[in-house]
Amino acid sequence: MEQKHPLPPFTLETAIEKIQMAEDAWNSQDPEKVSKAYTADSEWRNRDTFIKGREEIVSFLQKKWENELHYHLKKEYWAHTDNRIAVRFEYEYQTREGNWFRAYGNENWEFDPNGLMQKRYASINDVAIQEEDRKFR
Repeated sequence: MEQKHPLPPFTLETAIEKIQMAEDAWNSQDPEKVSKAYTADSEWRNRDTFIKGREEIVSFLQKKWENELHYHLKKEYWAHTDNRIAVRFEYEYQTREGNWFRAYGNENWEFDPNGLMQKRYASINDVAIQEEDRKFR
């Protein structure tokens, strides 16, 4: 059986550890690596896109990082319960046209008993920024 430690029920420390692991994985920009943190039938809402399963996760992330260049993400703990974690995040990226954006958002995560994320709901807003206003380098 696949497991992704730390496992629920989460403590403050293990919730923060899980968040850092997610941040590191997403910053790798490796869709296959990222997808392994999710159940085979994981459900996502990412902005206005609904995604189901690892195959769709990989496809979505491949397209995302083809268009969001110089991607850098920072996640922060917001709250947790036994098998759920809430985070706030921001990330920056540059479009192929050279424009810079900072995205702000919140995510609600739900995990199965093996520590794999079975649900991810993300609300995200983009703000245009100037290159000199970047926070992450």
